[in-house]
Amino acid sequence: MRFEGVIPEDAPDPRLEQARRLELMPIGIMGLVPQPSLEDPDMVGIQYGQDSRGYNEMSASITYTLWRNPADRSDPINLAELDEQMRRSIEDIPPWPRPAWLVEGVQRMRYPQLWEAVRTTWHREASERSSPARVLADHMNHILINRYRREWMGGITWDRYAGDTGGRPANREVSVWIDGVQVQGLEIDTDPIVYGVGASLGQGGVVTAVLPRDELDYIRIEFAKRP
Repeated sequence: MRFEGVIPEDAPDPRLEQARRLELMPIGIMGLVPQPSLEDPDMVGIQYGQDSRGYNEMSASITYTLWRNPADRSDPINLAELDEQMRRSIEDIPPWPRPAWLVEGVQRMRYPQLWEAVRTTWHREASERSSPARVLADHMNHILINRYRREWMGGITWDRYAGDTGGRPANREVSVWIDGVQVQGLEIDTDPIVYGVGASLGQGGVVTAVLPRDELDYIRIEFAKRP
């Protein structure tokens, strides 16, 4: 969450506008099933494409706050690793009043965020780009480029999953739970930084999750329709 300048105290919560835009999604938006270690602060990233016939693709990405010890949120194990610049930006309180939603967002930065961890993607027409293998690879590439660029070893980032992703050995069939039903999905389990899994939802939809390996022990990977 980044803002520039002075945000008026009565500035509207941007999540309200996000909720209105989410109504355009032709299919239900998925998330991880409710669990003590994950908090959904209603932070949704939205992307879409258009042509002369209207929307031809859309995606909604859910960010979670991770609680490694949900029974005691004051436990230091719950804190994120912050550099000095980030720590100062959280602790320095400006002399002007801020909206409650902004204060909440700044304080949340103290804790690990699973940024855009679960993505629901819809394509109006089937193509190679709409296959679960390609959608999962694109999601993983997006996370690695934007969140783990420094850790990423091995050359130019945007080429990492280019080409025929469906034919790569990294894509392996696995069982995935969606709304309490076990379906066939696939995973990318070869990256040292993140783990990826996804499955088709039908009606042009795909759900994918890309999660940091260091946090997998705290996360139950099972999908459900988000309220």
